[in-house]
Amino acid sequence: MIAALTVPATLTTPGQELLLRRATLADLDALMALLADDPISASRGDQAQESDLPAYERALADLIDDPANEILLVVDAVDAVVATMQLTRIPGMARRGSTRLLVEAVRVSSALRSGGVGTAMMRWVTDVAAPATGSSIVQLTSDEARVDAHRFYERLGFVGSHRGFKYAVTAVS
Repeated sequence: MIAALTVPATLTTPGQELLLRRATLADLDALMALLADDPISASRGDQAQESDLPAYERALADLIDDPANEILLVVDAVDAVVATMQLTRIPGMARRGSTRLLVEAVRVSSALRSGGVGTAMMRWVTDVAAPATGSSIVQLTSDEARVDAHRFYERLGFVGSHRGFKYAVTAVS
C-alpha cells in the first residue's frame, strides 16, 4: 500500500459519482472478473477460473503488503466493482532523480466503457496520486493491439515516447 495516497476518494463521471478505494482480499473475485472481462487479458490466461484463485490471492496479498504498490478499485453506489488499476511508485536516478508513478492493469467493466470512468481514474492519477507520491512522471504501457486505449491516453495528454519490451521467464516459482 502506498501510504501517501489518500483514499477513498470520489470520482465524478458524466453519469454518476463513484468511489475509488483500496482493494482487499475480499475483492479478489471481482478483480479476477474484471481481468477476464478484457479480451486481451483473457487471451493471456486471465479467465477467472477457480483453479487460479491461489495464484491471484498470493499476488494480491503481496501487492497489498508492498509499500511501493497499490491496487485500487472503483465501486458504484451499491459497492459493485466497476474498474481497477495498479499503481507502482518507482524512485529513480534518471531525469535528475525523478520518481515515476507507473500505472498498470487499468480495467473498466465492459458495460461502462466510454462512460467517463477511465478518464476520471486517470485524472485522479495525474492530478492527485502523482503529486502525493512525489512523482514527476506518470507512465504506463499498453499492448500494441489496444488502439482505442492508445487514442484514449493520447487524448488525456500522454505521449507515446518509448517502446516497451518484455521477456517471458518460463520458470516462475
